[in-house]
Amino acid sequence: MSTVNRLRRRRPAGAAVALVLVLVASACAGTSSTEASPSPAQASATPVVPEGLETYYDQEISWQSCEGEQGEFECARITVPLDYDDPDGQTIEIALKKRLADGTAIGDLVINPGGPGGSGIELVDSLEGYFSDALLDSYDVVGFDPRGVGESTAVECLTDAELDEDRAADDTFAQDATEEEIQAEVAQSAQWYSARCAANTTTPGLLENIDTISAARDLDVLRAALDEEVLTYLGYSYGTYLGATYAELFPANVGRMVLDGGVDPSLSSAQMVLGQAEGFEAALRAFVEDCQSGDSCPLSGDVDSGVEQVRDFLESTRTAPVPTSDPQRPLTASLAADAIIGVMYQSESWGVLADALDQAMLQDDGSMLLSIADIFASRNDDGTYTGNGDEAIAAINCLDYPVEGDPQVWAAEADQVEAASPTFGDALAYSDLYCQGWGAQSTRERAELHAAGAAPILVVGTTGDPATPYDWSVSLADQLDSGQLLTWEGDGHTAYGRAGQCVTEAVDTYLLAGIMPEEGLTCGTTE
Repeated sequence: MSTVNRLRRRRPAGAAVALVLVLVASACAGTSSTEASPSPAQASATPVVPEGLETYYDQEISWQSCEGEQGEFECARITVPLDYDDPDGQTIEIALKKRLADGTAIGDLVINPGGPGGSGIELVDSLEGYFSDALLDSYDVVGFDPRGVGESTAVECLTDAELDEDRAADDTFAQDATEEEIQAEVAQSAQWYSARCAANTTTPGLLENIDTISAARDLDVLRAALDEEVLTYLGYSYGTYLGATYAELFPANVGRMVLDGGVDPSLSSAQMVLGQAEGFEAALRAFVEDCQSGDSCPLSGDVDSGVEQVRDFLESTRTAPVPTSDPQRPLTASLAADAIIGVMYQSESWGVLADALDQAMLQDDGSMLLSIADIFASRNDDGTYTGNGDEAIAAINCLDYPVEGDPQVWAAEADQVEAASPTFGDALAYSDLYCQGWGAQSTRERAELHAAGAAPILVVGTTGDPATPYDWSVSLADQLDSGQLLTWEGDGHTAYGRAGQCVTEAVDTYLLAGIMPEEGLTCGTTE
């Protein structure tokens, strides 16, 4: 059972034939902007190397040619301390993959796809048709797997078979369960999962050191190893939290930074879950309205009726999973909900979801929904899993967010979440309780991030974003001393690469020329 909020950036174009990203045509209101910020190669002073970390900051990256889907690629690894309070102790490795610029590179653009637990190596492998030609022509784009993730020194928890079982398990509780029974089940689930991670993660101490502050310090080591005096960075979703944390720790080392799909760092875990519950319920309503405007929607009546039909379908799969093309893997309520939530990230794929619901609800065949759920879980056709995002997310979040509240508070918060999202709420609640059961808990205080003295930071917010609600981007831009908000009036998660020309030009102009868009720029979707 996953009760920790998911800020997962889904893979872009090329993830699967069934979920091809189609760029949405957009129009924008506003004109040009402010003075140019320094180029990636410029900085006011040589960055300070933290005492005791000279060996890490002075390392040279040994790039080797490696395979990639689109473009010319090089791969490498850098070494960082497991615990920055003990730099002479155990070390871990961060895996890197660089897509070389199609033209003459003006510097390195470091990217993070979100998560936490998203793989930058996977993202950098599929940028063509997603990032603009101008950006790919001018930057060496560097993807990295953060500590604990993917090809870096990684958290290991479940076998592939155990992941299948865990994903298929019903994420809801018996209707007659008491509050005490529900909370006990959540705590036991967290304890079981964390015990599996502790037993199977081969690097001692890793689970206690994959917090975002440590990952941000890794970013500064990477900046130095790339021989860049400032960090040029594009982060999506959770990657905005990582980027803002970096800017707070190293404001003088911030170059051109774009944070797309902002996370409000001042929010508690419970507040984030509530915001996402509201966001996904609103996204579902938008999907139903869009579906009913077409010719082949399985959801009849008005929007309220259509949403209720989705809920009834999910309820029915709790007791009667839908057959699929794999007799061993029927579509359960948990898998169906994962598929629906996943497509809420990508409004471009709502037509695919409509077809999948038609197949499941009217033809008693859950194969398409199962396939969609598998895509978002990075499950391959042979039953193996690529990456460890589902395993890393709880471990990272429980180090980042202090446990707040008590059983009475958690019960009240769960009621709020379920009221905000009658469709998905019961699978999202109890994040603080989950982390209490997890074991390794955060000592970090919730606080606003200001990054005083940093170069201008462009925050991009999408008005219909279910995973990082628009208000979070507004708040993040307001908190950052040098933050500025760019708004896209669209649906789905994040904007750059899927919002059309207006957003593309605004982001590109900043990353390529250092010129921020006009204050208050809003890009609107056109049909």
